[in-house]
Order: sequence, then C-alpha cells, then structure tokens
Amino acid sequence: IQVCNPIQLKDEGNKHFQAGETDKAIECYTKAIKACKDKNVLAVIYRNRSACYLKQESYANAASDASKAIDVDAADIKALYRRCQALEKLGKLDMAFKDVQRCATIEPKNKTFLETLRRLGADIQAKTTFSTDSRVQNMFDILLDDEMETEKRERAANNLIVLSREDAGAERIFQNNGVPLLLNMIESGKREMILAAVRTLSGMCTGHKARAMAIIQMVGVDKMCSIMAVDNEEIALATCNLFQCINDSLTGGDKREYGKEEALVLDASKDLKTILLSLLEMVANKKVPGHGRDQALNLLSRNVPRTTKKAKDNSRTLFTIDHGLKKILKVCGQVPELPDQLPMTENTQLIASVLLDKLYDDLICDPERNNFRDICDEYIKYTIHAVNTISGLLQGPFDVGNALVGRQGIMEMMVALCGSEREVDQMVAVEALIHSSSKMSRASFIITNGVSLLKDIYKKTKNEKIKIRALVGLCKLGSAGGDDYALRQFAEGSTEKLAKQCRKWLCNPQIDTKTRKWAIEGLAYLTNDADVKDDFVEDEPALKAMFELAKSTDKTIIYAVACTLVNCTNSYEKKEIMPELVQLAKFSKQHVPEQHPKDKKDFIDKRVKRLLKAGITSALAVMVKADSTILTNQTKEMLARVFLALSQDPKDRGIIVAQGGGKALIPLALEGTDAGKTRASHALAKIAAISNPEIAFPGERVYEVVRPLVSLLQTDKDGMQNYEALKGLTNLAGFSEKLRVKILKEKALPEIENYMFEDHDQIRQAATECMCNLVQDRYLEDGNDKLKLMILLCGEDDDNLQIAAAGALAMLTAAEKKLCNKLTLVTTQWLEILQRLCLHTNPNVQHRGLVIVYNLLNSDDSELAKKLIESELLEILTVIGKAEDNPRRQGAIDAARTCLVRAMDLGLIKPFTNLTVINGF
Repeated sequence: IQVCNPIQLKDEGNKHFQAGETDKAIECYTKAIKACKDKNVLAVIYRNRSACYLKQESYANAASDASKAIDVDAADIKALYRRCQALEKLGKLDMAFKDVQRCATIEPKNKTFLETLRRLGADIQAKTTFSTDSRVQNMFDILLDDEMETEKRERAANNLIVLSREDAGAERIFQNNGVPLLLNMIESGKREMILAAVRTLSGMCTGHKARAMAIIQMVGVDKMCSIMAVDNEEIALATCNLFQCINDSLTGGDKREYGKEEALVLDASKDLKTILLSLLEMVANKKVPGHGRDQALNLLSRNVPRTTKKAKDNSRTLFTIDHGLKKILKVCGQVPELPDQLPMTENTQLIASVLLDKLYDDLICDPERNNFRDICDEYIKYTIHAVNTISGLLQGPFDVGNALVGRQGIMEMMVALCGSEREVDQMVAVEALIHSSSKMSRASFIITNGVSLLKDIYKKTKNEKIKIRALVGLCKLGSAGGDDYALRQFAEGSTEKLAKQCRKWLCNPQIDTKTRKWAIEGLAYLTNDADVKDDFVEDEPALKAMFELAKSTDKTIIYAVACTLVNCTNSYEKKEIMPELVQLAKFSKQHVPEQHPKDKKDFIDKRVKRLLKAGITSALAVMVKADSTILTNQTKEMLARVFLALSQDPKDRGIIVAQGGGKALIPLALEGTDAGKTRASHALAKIAAISNPEIAFPGERVYEVVRPLVSLLQTDKDGMQNYEALKGLTNLAGFSEKLRVKILKEKALPEIENYMFEDHDQIRQAATECMCNLVQDRYLEDGNDKLKLMILLCGEDDDNLQIAAAGALAMLTAAEKKLCNKLTLVTTQWLEILQRLCLHTNPNVQHRGLVIVYNLLNSDDSELAKKLIESELLEILTVIGKAEDNPRRQGAIDAARTCLVRAMDLGLIKPFTNLTVINGF
C-alpha cells in the first residue's frame, strides 16, 4: 500500500536519513511536500530535506529548502544554520554571516554558533583584504604600463585616489609596497601620473599621524619640495595640499590612540621643523618656479601664525622670522622687469606681503616687534630693491613700512629714482609713493612733497606703464579725504578727468594686464567721489573690462576691485552722526563731513542695477574662489558688503542666484571678520527667504546655509537681520525633513521661540511661521506652553500675525488629532478666540479659523465636537455657509459648509426643511 500521509512520509524520510540513505530520504520528503497542506509541517519537511542536500553537497538546493522553511518561521534556528552552512560553501560569506548572527542572537551561549560567527568574520576580513590587495595591485599594474590605453589609466588613477581616502584602502596601499610604486609614478614625469600619485599620498596621510610620519621618511621632505617646484600650477597645488594634509595630521588632526609608546614613536616636532625650514628655503631659491614659490608662501601663511590669539605659543612665528624673514623680504624686493630675478607669478609678491603682515600681527610684545623691524631695517639697503621691499611691507605690516619710509634718505632716494632716466627706476619709485600714502596723515606729507613730482612724471613720460602709475598716485592723493564732499584735494572737475583717463586705460586691450590693473587701483581711490561713481557705472564697457580682469589669473587685482565696488554701492561702514553733534561742531567751527547729492538712496539703487546688468555677480563668484592667502579677511568683508547691497531689492535676487551668487556667499558667511560674516549671512537670508533652495544652493550646499542664518538670530543682531533670517529658515524648513533636522541640530529652536514673544509684530509673525514649518511634535509634549502661546497669538489684533498663528494652528491640528483635545485644555479663552477668528473681516484669517473648527470636529473626540456645535459656533457656521458664493471669501464659505456637513455626519445636527438648502449638503 502506497503511503500518502505527509506525516508518515516525513517520519519514513527521517528513518532513511538516520540510516545514511539520503537519496531515499529525499524521495520521501519530496512526496511528503506534494501531499502536505499544513504550512508548519511543510516547513519542517523542507528543513529536513535541506539537511539531506547538505550531506550530498548539493548546496544550492540546501539553501533553497532552508529558505522555504525560514519563510514560514523566521526564527527557525535549524533552518537558519543549515542555510548558513550552504551559503558558506557557495562562497556567499556575507549572507552566511548574517544567518549565523541571527542564530547567535536567538541562542547567545551556543558554542557552535559563536565559533562559526568568529570563523566567518575572519574569513570575510581576509577576503576583503585580499580583494583590496588585488584591486590596489591591479591599479598599479595599469598605471605603470606605458602601453595601456589613456582612458583606462585615468580611471585607474581616480580609483587609486578614491581608495586612499578610506582608511582601509589607504592602509592596503601602504602595506602593499604602495609608496615606492607611487614614487615610480612620480618619476615617470607625466603630469597625470604625478597628480594621481601626489593625491593618493594626500589621502594616505589624512588623519593618520603614524602613516604620515612614515611617508615623510619614505618620500623625503626634499623630494616633496622638488615635486612642488615642478613648473606646473596644478602639480604645485596638489603638492601644497599634500603638505597641508601632513601638517594637519602631525599637529592634531589624528584622534587615534597609539598606546604608551605614542610620545616616543610619534614625536612629530622634528618633521615639522624640517618641513618649515625646507619651505623657507624654497621661498628664495632661484630654481623654484613661480607657482611653487606661491604655494610655499601659502603654506607658511596658513600654518605658521597662530590660528587664534588665545593660543599662547607663537614660537613657529619667531622661528620663521629668525630663519626666513630676509628670504620673504627678498621676494618683496624683486623687480620682475630687471634681469636675474626670482621666478614669480603675478600674485607672488602680494602673497609675500600678506605673509609678512600675518607674521607681524602674530607677535606678542614690543621686543618681538622691535626685532622684526630691526631685521627689516638691516635688510634695507639703498637700492631699487630696497624701495620695492618697502612697497611690499607697506602692503603688509603697514606700520613697519611706514617707519622705513620715514627714515632719513628713503624719501630722497624715491625722489632720485623718480628722476632717473631708467624707466624701471621710475616705475618702482612711483609704486612706492602710491603705497606709502595709504593713510591721510602720510598722504598730506606726500601731497606736500610728491604731487608736483608725480605730475611732472605723468606729463613727461611716454611709457604707458609709468604714466598710469603716476596717475594712480595722483588719484590716491586726490582721494585722501574719503567720501567727504568738503575735503576734495583737487579743483572741481579734476577728479572726473583722472577717472576718465583710468577708464580709457582699463578698456584698452593692447595694454598688458599688470598695467591695466593699476587703472582699477586709481578708480578704487577716485570712486570715493560720487560723480566718478555715477560716470563709471554708466560706462558698461569699463565695468565689463574690470569684471574680466577680476576673473583673470592675476589675483592681486581683487582688493582694488572690491574697494571700487564697495564705493560704487556705498556699502562701506557709515557712522551715524547725531544732529546735535553736527550743530555743536558748526558752533565750534570744527569740520563736519558732507554728503554728496549723488550719494543718496535713489542714485545708489540705480548704480546697483547697472552693476547687476554688467555681470557683477559672476565676477564676485570667481573672486570668492581666489587663493585663501590673497583673499584676506578684509577683502572677504568688502565682497560680503557688496553682495548685501546687491540683494536689497527682492526683484534682483533671481539674477544673483542665476549667476552663482547664492553658493558664492556661503564661504563668505562662514569665514572672515565678524562684520563680514554677518553681512554675508544677511545676504544669504534675503536670498533664502524667497528662492527655491534647490536652485539657489545646489547639492549639499543648502545644508551649509543653515548655520549662517541661525547666527543672525542672536540678540546682538538687529531686527531686520532677525526678521530675514526667520523668513529664510521658514522657507528652508518647509523644503525637506533633512533641512528641518539640520535647523534643529544647529540649536535654532529656542531662539525662534524667543522671537515669538517679540514686541515687533512682523518678527513675531515670521517666528510663528518658522515654528509652524519646523516642528509639530514639540506641541504634543507635556509641561510646556507652546500650544497656549500659538492660540493666544491667534487672538492678537495684527492681521498678519493672526494669519501666521492661525495657519500654524490649522496645520498642527490637521497633522496631530491629539492636539485638538489639548487645545481646549491649555487656555480657557480657546473658544472665544476661535469664534473671533471665524467672524474675522479678513478672509484669510476667517478661512484659517474655520479650518481649525473642521479639524476639531474631525478629531474623533465626540464630546469636543458636541461642545462646539452647542456653542455659538453653530450659528456662525450657518450664517457663513448660507452666504452666496463670493470669489473673495469662497475659501471661508466652503470651509463653513464642510464643517456643517461633518456635524450632520456625526448626528449633531439635522437639515430642516424650512431652512434654505446650503450648497454642498
């Protein structure tokens, strides 16, 4: 008799399995599966057949049967372990590991599971290591094969760089003899190979002190300096980044625990000192090209002076002054027009001047400053180079340069050089005169001694380079009174003539960039005069020429462009003068600054429109990306001031966004002076308030906008900054959950809540809207008055505030039914306020009030719904609902009708035949 009972077939299969007859067992289990209808019994049969397949080494079938058992019971520990065994044999270690992990969770003390878990973990690690090793070796094989296709080599180079940025990948490259192979790539001399190798080394050194120190020893600081000294800007920049990664790792970027031997094994002071000396050696080495010199100076500027004055140790600065100040002064003193000079880019001397300024500013006491001055004094010899060195100091630590200009013989030497027959002497002397008149007190001295000299040079010379510099000197002296209309140095109309000549040079493409930039220097001074500003912004070719120069590789021009734009937009700091003080000054016959008629708001607005039309935003966006050493905090502040002036009119903000102004503002808002960061943040707030965040701040940049906006909520910021920051945050909070989380992480919530109590109606309205967009669950928490505040704000007299608060309450009660009941408990005035909202003359307020009523009726709280209908609200709803259709108030009318329909559905009211039928019933 053939057995058809699945239980009997299963038992028979078990007997065959115990006897080692796996084929017969599988046959019985298969018949049982066909006959079985009970899914629990079926799961056991599948699990048993899985064991048979394991014995026969049919691992795919074993895994499949075990999975069918697990589908019925996810905690079937036998099926899980059998599938784990099958998957391991199939090479699917990750999946096998997960199965045994679940087994160990169910039975934590099972030694078999724990041993399998440990063994599989080790196998996975070994497999991953082997995989990474083979990938690393494969990358090197491709990169070092000269016959390999270019596209494959580029892909391999990028893969290697990506691998190096993960700790596991970086360690595998290091352990697999990677550094010598990277050095081979560098020795190839091919640009792509050098860049890939240097960037990979940067990844390996980032955040790992021990590895960074090992790489310094294996590659050598001299070798790294020689790579940075290759005459290629991209390679110099990549090597500069490598040095920076090493410096950061050696000075605290690595948070790993290295054990008791850390102090002995990882003493980085010697390596840091070697790097510092090598960089100083590069500064004055004739064999180093301009880009390499720039990056050496940049590294010194970033890493030598203290990042904060709270740090007491300025020993690196003192060491640099003792061992390298003369080398930096040598760079400042170079005259590119003379033979046998150090190779330099157009930016090198300005970078050196900024470094000198940072070093001098980092000194703590008078003896240290005196030593700095003495070294400069000793270095200055009465030559053309000395005058150029003083020019460099005047652009850096002005006080030091100013003191040197005042030394006996220096001014006489400048005068002598101005009268020299050699044009290069005249050029250097005129530049020194320009830089030495940066303060009004010094300018008055130069006006007395140098104006006639500059005029004479301007008239006599036929060399355009000298002519334009002499003109700039005159421009600077002519603007010594700033924008004070009463303090103009030259006769009426002279300033406009000078500016016209500057614009003419600026628009002449036949003149080289280095000379044309002096025309902008001249305009930077002359645009203190409002007549000059107005003429300049009307000259669109001149504006576009200036913007094109601002985008060029010569970044020394940025400061002058920024000054010019600050003047044209009147965005400089302007002190408010009390009328009483003006009267007192006039009475005592003291000078009172006067405002030019063209410096009033209407003229400023017109100038802003002209600048936007000429493409100012794209030029500003390029300027912001300049090298951090040239883009000083002072320059950043000026650019931020200009951006804020441009964004005043909401209609112009779309242009700013379209030309990349939104993302350009972010770095200005995060770094620089406090005044600069505040202004950039304010401009960001204006843009964020009315723009689509996805377009204004593409990609991940939108999350960087939050912190600057939150910073404007501090109490030391003015009301307009608070208001526009709240508007910007409201827009961001309504955009995505991730942005709401980011705003909360920046601890903005308490600040926003504080402004909900502000006396100013508009600020309270903005804070209420922001809170509504930002968070709902906070209103559900017990022990706070947030919901009460929202209801009381609905009862305020200001329409806009009521719209915001009632809108917030409507959204909250729609999203959380629990809040409907809580609303009635937090204040006894809730019903009165709700009735006032529903009777409001403003349709927007009334509509929101009626939506709140509907939410309460729809809250599943029958007692609350009954209480509402028994109150005067029923009469209010009936009157509004019976009104004739009216486009202006249709939202409120429809909401009232919906409330009445809901009340009927709840059985609280019945339609009477003697009443006019309400539309929608």
